[in-house]
Amino acid sequence: MSAWIWSLLIFQFLLAGVTYQFLYRRRKLIDFHLGMNIAMVAGGGLALGTGVLLIYEFPVYYMEVTVVAALTGMLVGSLFGGIFDNQTLLTGYISGLMTGMMAPMIGAAASYSIPFAIMMELFVLCSFMMLFKATKSSRKI
Repeated sequence: MSAWIWSLLIFQFLLAGVTYQFLYRRRKLIDFHLGMNIAMVAGGGLALGTGVLLIYEFPVYYMEVTVVAALTGMLVGSLFGGIFDNQTLLTGYISGLMTGMMAPMIGAAASYSIPFAIMMELFVLCSFMMLFKATKSSRKI
């Protein structure tokens, strides 16, 4: 059971890394409204996916999983928000923190369902794909 969880976690972080590189190259074309949404989606999405998958892997270590998910969300939200400005950085930070606190609860309430984990991964994948699409057509006025 653990091999598919770790492969999904690695996939999430690789997807976030590729998205970060893409957005960093286009940062001058993105206004702050879209930047805030990007930071919230990146921090919240990765915290949600990480929290759910880690609580599946380590169901006994609830507090530790919550801390790791919250730190992941805060770090990723801050990194993506830091591309744009300080207000966006703070928005990504808070979004990642709040989602990271809730994600293990959601995973535990899902009763360790594999279809739910796959749905969460599809949510993260679709969220990052929407970031690509939103920034491809973005032009700062």
